[in-house]
Amino acid sequence: MVSGSPRYGVYTMMSRTQLTLDSRLLRRAKARASEFGISLAEYVRRLVARDLQGPPPAVDPSIVFNLGNSGGSDVARSKDPMVAEAVHAGRGSPRSAT
Repeated sequence: MVSGSPRYGVYTMMSRTQLTLDSRLLRRAKARASEFGISLAEYVRRLVARDLQGPPPAVDPSIVFNLGNSGGSDVARSKDPMVAEAVHAGRGSPRSAT
């Protein structure tokens, strides 16, 4: 059976199908669908759509580099004096272990 259904403002064609699930799995799937406030059919449709979507596209990690301007400071080179200054000023006093 094929029927039209409005989805995201567009009519899509759906085909009826039949699944066989063991009773425990079916009961859990119905409960999960109910938690989301959707029908079992919609729950299964979403699972299948998500599975077929594939993995998210890989992101190039280099995009996080060179995002800002340090204003010429070099924390890597002068971190020890900076930490010492902060500790001396009482802004970075170490916490006692409990």
